[in-house]
Amino acid sequence: MKINKFAGFFSVLSICSASLMAQVVNAAEVEKIPFKQYVENIKVEAKEKGIDAAVVDNAFTEVEFLQRSVKSDKEQPEFKLTLDTYIPRAVPDWKIDQAREAYQKHYHLLHKIGREYGVQPRFIVALWGIETNFGRLTGRHYVISSLTTMAYEGRREALFKKQLFAALTILEEGHIEQDKFIGSWAGAMGQVQFMPTSYLNYAVDYDGDGRKDIWNSYADVFASAANYLKTEGWNYDETWGRQVLLPENFDSELAGIKKQKTLAQWQDLGVRRFDGTALPKVDLDASIVIPDDASGRVYLAYNNYKVLMHWNRSYYFATAVSYLSERINHPRITAPTK
Repeated sequence: MKINKFAGFFSVLSICSASLMAQVVNAAEVEKIPFKQYVENIKVEAKEKGIDAAVVDNAFTEVEFLQRSVKSDKEQPEFKLTLDTYIPRAVPDWKIDQAREAYQKHYHLLHKIGREYGVQPRFIVALWGIETNFGRLTGRHYVISSLTTMAYEGRREALFKKQLFAALTILEEGHIEQDKFIGSWAGAMGQVQFMPTSYLNYAVDYDGDGRKDIWNSYADVFASAANYLKTEGWNYDETWGRQVLLPENFDSELAGIKKQKTLAQWQDLGVRRFDGTALPKVDLDASIVIPDDASGRVYLAYNNYKVLMHWNRSYYFATAVSYLSERINHPRITAPTK
């Protein structure tokens, strides 16, 4: 299914910010040592960082160079879709139906976690659905092999070595068995596709079994997603934003996720709801987001939309999650009877 390719594309975008890309070097200009020797060097470095020697040795026993990971990284498609063509692919009707079914099935757990972390359950389910199709598409590669391959490939070595050492720490802490330590070709893991450093920062052992199991435990999956959002500044009392109309003379220099004005100021500049009516009279800061161009969809993005972009630095991703969250909520789902 083609959408998987785009999901992989977004997983890599979430860890490759502009600041990290500044570290990129031309690997072709550097004479590589054999992969086997590179692994031995990594093992030494990991042990020097204090990671248990037995864990390190065991983790690299079955490590292999994954040519497919390198190919996937280098052949990421130039993104030529627009939101009008992307959204139906990322959020087809069948995914909306499954999202609503999942919301209903896990209603009580989701709402318990939502209350505790201050995150609306519909956004937890939407992230789950966009990232891994509700846990069905979590990757099939040994995480240590994926990360070692990407570090060895060299274009973002420092970044992927950091992820690799975090992955070894996850094994050392006993959160997942080595033979089940599976993720994407880029090293994203579990039903929420956390990179290892995100796992260490945000994953939660909500079911209290001693493991932060984002692979198999719904409680841990949902709580980890909620913890990420809350830690990054999620506001339960707000939604994500809304689609809007711009005036013909709108200054495009005012657009951008980092540029904010109050709703009243945007109103004065001629921005209107999508149906042409006035913006809400509430005290909120917002940004104008134009994922394609002014002839395409335009959004007034609130704080929570920006938090979604902390998860993944893509307007398309944040918009897909937001759109799915809206479709989950309409018509509203009520608590199932016990």
